[in-house]
Amino acid sequence: MSGSERNIALVLEYDGTGYGGWQVQPNAPSIQAEVESALETLLKSRVRVTASGRTDAGVHALGQVVHFRTRGRIPLKGLFHGLNSLLPPAVAVRRVHEMPPEFDARRSAREKTYRYRIHRAAAPSAFARPFSWRLTGPLDLTAMAEAGRRLVGTHDFAAFRAAGCGAVTTVRTVTAVDLIRRGEFLEIEVTGNGFLRHMVRIMVGTLVEVGRGRMTVGDVADLLARPDRERAGPTAPARGLVLVGVRYGTSPLGSFP
Repeated sequence: MSGSERNIALVLEYDGTGYGGWQVQPNAPSIQAEVESALETLLKSRVRVTASGRTDAGVHALGQVVHFRTRGRIPLKGLFHGLNSLLPPAVAVRRVHEMPPEFDARRSAREKTYRYRIHRAAAPSAFARPFSWRLTGPLDLTAMAEAGRRLVGTHDFAAFRAAGCGAVTTVRTVTAVDLIRRGEFLEIEVTGNGFLRHMVRIMVGTLVEVGRGRMTVGDVADLLARPDRERAGPTAPARGLVLVGVRYGTSPLGSFP
């Protein structure tokens, strides 16, 4: 059906296990391809969706925000139910919004929050494994929290980016790094205005090295002053990372999820 173009935002939740990441790619299934295929079936036309940012292979989301433009007139409730009936079980639409023309899921984003889950139980868990990194042995949480505070602020995070990162600048602003204990789990939440490739996972790997006594709080501060990826910690496994939500400042959307 024809008519004025609409700008639609979706809040997506997905289990990234078994996917090559958000972005369409030739040799692996992607979340983007699943969403665009469902939209094409529902709207009877090809649709390109833009996400707030790419998530890597195996990374999950509770509040990924995407937008697309369409002249289709299906009501929001119809889009919500129609898409959820077409998407695979690992991908779900949680909310649908009609947005002003200038809204862009990526360019309009102000902050993103990621959460990393570490499973600290003595026994493994079949249910926790796909969504956490199991670590045994003691961790100095006080030292980890202090090291996390050193990462807050506007810094050159070159030591915390993976090879192949195409970012023009490695300067980013991190507004919070919080450690939260929930039963058998340690959660590390990181909020910032943008992230380099694997940045949060390398931050987590570095904080774990501090917790194990293999690095010091001073070592972490020094990585910001003299960036060197070789001196930072390992990249934590993808399965423990989830995109919690995206904040859009004064946008009518407010915060997701």
